[in-house]
Amino acid sequence: MKAVTFFRVVPFSLFLVLAICVDSMAAISSSEPKVKLSSSGICHDQTSASFNRTKNYQAFDSVAICIEQGGRLPKAKTKSIDKATDEAIEQGRAFVALYDRSDWPHWLDSDKDCQNTRHELLIKTSTKAVAFKSDKECNVLSGQWYDPYSNETFTLSTDLDLDHIVPLKFAHGRGASLWSRNQKALFANDSENLILAQASLNRQKGAKGISDWLPPNHQYRCEYITHFNKVMSKYNLAYIPSEQRIVNRLVKACSKAT
Repeated sequence: MKAVTFFRVVPFSLFLVLAICVDSMAAISSSEPKVKLSSSGICHDQTSASFNRTKNYQAFDSVAICIEQGGRLPKAKTKSIDKATDEAIEQGRAFVALYDRSDWPHWLDSDKDCQNTRHELLIKTSTKAVAFKSDKECNVLSGQWYDPYSNETFTLSTDLDLDHIVPLKFAHGRGASLWSRNQKALFANDSENLILAQASLNRQKGAKGISDWLPPNHQYRCEYITHFNKVMSKYNLAYIPSEQRIVNRLVKACSKAT
């Protein structure tokens, strides 16, 4: 109950934290204001779809200052903040900033060979020669891949998603929200945190951790738990207490099974 009371009494500070994060994301032009307070009282920064359409405004250097001067965020962002705050309360962790998948550059082509992270992993893990969608050999069409989540083998690349074992949103709420964009890109493209899995199962998993989701293939579950924990440890991510208790029980059960 204490956690719930704490989060509910400091909503304005959450707005300011979010505002600072939003400000840092905007690409600011020296010839125009950073934030526009519209005649209807809404603070628009350059990430807002209404920024360029707002002609009658007061200019401010940051969203935080705009809010302090009586402005408010657009309803969409307010709803997102409320939802993220409620999720944090339910999970017993602190709300830091909204998760935005675009902050995590993924499926990069770091070596500039036209094959991004996904297709390089498709090539690397196929148990037979792959076929490409074109003569440029950038995108894989077919091959043969074993998915340990489902315990099935697939031959079409479109049947598979490249899953983050520790999901990006899950990491965000457990320490990664404070990372730089480069750190987030490293995590999002780290082969140790990637696995090709049946698309429907990847989407079923979503942003869940091992306390809420395990692969339907029971024989793979303990290996999955070990792998998940390895990535968490590698990046110094921390479970919330309620998750840690479940994780401890899962690890103990797996140790007895071996």
